Amino acid sequence: MFGALKVRISQGRQYIPDLRRVTLKGFRGLPAFQPVPCPEACHACVDACPAAAISVAEPPVRLDLGRCMLCGECAVACPEAKLSFSTGHRLASSRRDGLVVGPGVAAPPAVEVSAALARAFGRSLRLRQVSAGGCAGCELELNATSNVNFDVGRYGIEFVASPRHADALVLTGPLTRNMAAAVELAYEAMPEPKFVIACGACAISGGPYAASSTLDRTFLRRFAPSLYVPGCPPHPLTIVNGILDLLGIDLRGPAR
Repeated sequence: MFGALKVRISQGRQYIPDLRRVTLKGFRGLPAFQPVPCPEACHACVDACPAAAISVAEPPVRLDLGRCMLCGECAVACPEAKLSFSTGHRLASSRRDGLVVGPGVAAPPAVEVSAALARAFGRSLRLRQVSAGGCAGCELELNATSNVNFDVGRYGIEFVASPRHADALVLTGPLTRNMAAAVELAYEAMPEPKFVIACGACAISGGPYAASSTLDRTFLRRFAPSLYVPGCPPHPLTIVNGILDLLGIDLRGPAR
């Protein structure tokens, strides 16, 4: 018993009562751009990026969070310290182009509330997750959304084992050819209304594997996601806040 009390004291309260106001420590999140010019013909950040997420072809510099792995190598390579990363975890967007940030763009635009999805799923949302060639990083973070820390179940949001019980398909991984049929079958088995969530850089853009010949991303060209959750992997708070914002759920209390 005393051992358990020592653990409780050392770890503190793990449950997060307010998912909107929590501040993370030691998290590499939303990029920040200092108002300093890039050196002429400098491509240090581009050369350092393993996912081709940065563009300097047309100033100012742009960073695509849909491709970014949040590794921070660009910030290390930049000779002018123009690039840095804050601890901001609110990175999700309801538009793919909303993930492209740069100087003067403080954050991805707020997720636009979908009135239709809020009306259908604002009080109960069931998610079916499919790993389409993922490394298990995003999958582990999705699993963490249901633990005692984040407890997404308090908002009526749960993961289910069968697509026939699901309202949304949560895709992780770059979508390999070997998983193309499985993704299609899962989505076809889901009842209407339904929608897609792309979770992680690989699902959004292919990530570092975007140029691979082993991918088949035609599914996403036919069924555009309603929510893009960037990261490699995304933080559970990024995932939870993105979904709640999409459904217009008040984070100060349960939806029920």
